[in-house]
Amino acid sequence: MSTILKSSPISINLMKSRNYKYALLLVAAVSITATGAMSMAYAQSVDDGMDGYVLGTSGIYTGNPNECWFDDGEGGMLPCMVDTGDMAWILTATSLVLFMTPGLAFFYGGLSRSKNAVNTIGMVFIVIGLMSVQWVLWGYTLAFGPVDNDANLFMGALDYVGFNQVSAWAPLGEPGPCVDTWSSAYQMQQFKDADVCSQGWPGTVPHQLFAMFQATFAIITPALIVGGLIDRIKFSALIIFILIWATFVYDPIAHWVWGGGYIGGGSLDLDPDLSPSYALDFAGGTVVHITSGFAALAGAMVLGRRLGYGKVPMEPHNVPMVVLGASILWFGWFGFNAGSEVMVDGITVSAWTVTNTATGMASITWLLMSWAHTGKPSIVGAATGAIAGLVAITPASGWVGPMASIIIGIAAGTVCYGAIALKNARKWDDALDVWGVHGIGGLTGAILTGTLASPHVWDTGDGIGAWTGTPEGMEQQAINIIGALICLSWSFGITIIILKIMDTIWPGGIRVTPKEEEIGIDLAQHGERAYVNE
Repeated sequence: MSTILKSSPISINLMKSRNYKYALLLVAAVSITATGAMSMAYAQSVDDGMDGYVLGTSGIYTGNPNECWFDDGEGGMLPCMVDTGDMAWILTATSLVLFMTPGLAFFYGGLSRSKNAVNTIGMVFIVIGLMSVQWVLWGYTLAFGPVDNDANLFMGALDYVGFNQVSAWAPLGEPGPCVDTWSSAYQMQQFKDADVCSQGWPGTVPHQLFAMFQATFAIITPALIVGGLIDRIKFSALIIFILIWATFVYDPIAHWVWGGGYIGGGSLDLDPDLSPSYALDFAGGTVVHITSGFAALAGAMVLGRRLGYGKVPMEPHNVPMVVLGASILWFGWFGFNAGSEVMVDGITVSAWTVTNTATGMASITWLLMSWAHTGKPSIVGAATGAIAGLVAITPASGWVGPMASIIIGIAAGTVCYGAIALKNARKWDDALDVWGVHGIGGLTGAILTGTLASPHVWDTGDGIGAWTGTPEGMEQQAINIIGALICLSWSFGITIIILKIMDTIWPGGIRVTPKEEEIGIDLAQHGERAYVNE
């Protein structure tokens, strides 16, 4: 230890000088992005109404044919009615899901070693900034842009670049009588016959609110990958990796599953004569957790094991921080799952109920598993089990009832615990078990959604699982498995390709030097420490 401390000032100065060029490259990249954004804004002249709006109408009309607008009879276009109660809930849910990422930072920070805690928390935190910008500039349009041709089954059209034509007033969907909508069937207030509402989904909140709700999912997904890369990856390399990965992995998969692409648009329909035509993923078991979990495993394999792995202690340095982070995630997850209905109805209530139930069951299951395995009840294990339960219930939260959620909770606690034991036996250095908890937890949830989905949760009879013993249920099970495997393979394979290419062209590679790793990445990469005693 004394040798390290004596040599560290010189080493750190050398590291700083080497990192200056990385910082300059990042500054240049930010400047180019800002210049492009300003150029695009400047190109929208006053004659065009600015920011993509159409001059000479209501002043807020975007001209987006996928949004709900109607002619007011005087040459103006007005937005269809929205539900202020639904808007209030989705604004809250969006904030809850955004708050999950700082919670993840605490969770990961507590699990990490003290000499790398600042770096771990910082890597998660910077993803919020990166993805907030990426999503508005091009991420949203790739994930949820219109499907105009067969090529758009892979990625959305570029209509929404820079949030062009993404209205803060009008919802998505076709205009029609409010009395014919889903909301009219259960709300206490009565609509007037002349009122115009969206006939589609999500039709009760503005397009831009839906887009920003989805932004919070795009933020937390790459942040989850950080847990598999800590203690090894350069901070500068992580920034570029996140932007590339989000563009070529997250955005396409979100489009395939949720944006009308291959998996959610009917391309996986194995039997057109049966009702199931798409994979069920209510809130992101496939889109968020399978993709991030298998990407983290790919990253850990490309980077290699940490120095001293399996030889020196690498236990969590701050258990209270772990529990705090897990608690924030549990709290925020109600926005994640219950918010994914994008309105307030019985499905919203059901999703909230099963999310909490499965999480509690998984936490207890993991605690008992670790108690039986090690002889001691692990609090870190209980917190990790809760996260596994949240992950597994996510795809099923809109399709199963309370009893099925208990089954999913038990499965999450046992399967994910076993996956981590397998990972340790194979010596895969996924440092914070992202693959075991999110990758395998998401896969477990995706499969069980196909198994346990109940047509009795929706009054439309939507969601027929294999437990019904019907041909429709068997097809739904198969579609869910196929969809999950497609996303799993794409995420794992493309992540390896991205990191291999980056490691080849990045000055000195994407991994920190052994000296930096020995000193600690907090000091080596940031010149900061989590705990200062003097």
